Amino acid sequence: MDRIPLVKICGNRTAMDVTVAAQLGADFVGIIFAKSPRKVGIPEARAMVRELGSPLDSFELESPPPNHSDSRLVTDLGLWYRYGADKIESYLGYKRPLIVGVFADQTAEEINDIAEETGIDLVQLSGTEPWDFSLLINRQVFQVIHIDPEDDVSDPLADVPVGRSLALMLDTKSGKYGGGTGKQISINIAEQAAKKIPLILAGGLSSKNISDVVREVKPWAVDVSSGTETDGSKDYEKVANFIRNAKSNK
Repeated sequence: MDRIPLVKICGNRTAMDVTVAAQLGADFVGIIFAKSPRKVGIPEARAMVRELGSPLDSFELESPPPNHSDSRLVTDLGLWYRYGADKIESYLGYKRPLIVGVFADQTAEEINDIAEETGIDLVQLSGTEPWDFSLLINRQVFQVIHIDPEDDVSDPLADVPVGRSLALMLDTKSGKYGGGTGKQISINIAEQAAKKIPLILAGGLSSKNISDVVREVKPWAVDVSSGTETDGSKDYEKVANFIRNAKSNK
């Protein structure tokens, strides 16, 4: 039996958005603080965080990677990200869904301040941040690699170092940033990457294609934003269908 992927519903803008996603079985909910039509302010983010209970940092958990005594012993990329997946899954034992703050090319000070002000659980770096930047963040990090949707040959993991972000996402490249474009990256590239590490896959996913994508790629987690919207707002029927189809394992 293939593994059932974790699901991240991103681009939430109201307390109702995250409440419904949680009720429908999302494992992560994303709140965008980067420049985006889906960007939210601090008050809105706080309301969403409050809706889902105590922040993850209220539990006695390990600090981000630089402070892990055992993480420095890991030198293999696949082993590192399996270690990261295990850590994140252990956090889901404390709180589900986890709240992911999405940032792009913002300063570490700004990201850490927003994380503290809002109580988000994890940070997603979706810009052009260098790998070592994740070591400055006081939350565990998902780092995004953006792939041109026309690319079918590159190895996106070729230059990824060990010991930085705890999870890695592949998303679509579009202009300076990616995400929320509705464009899908190469299944071939995604499949090859997912064979090497526990991969978070984003880009052009919807309830209509997610079953096939999960079956072919076998990602550790999937991420969707525009694929669960109608006219720029969360469509709860689409959210329900996406989560159900992603986890159907057919």
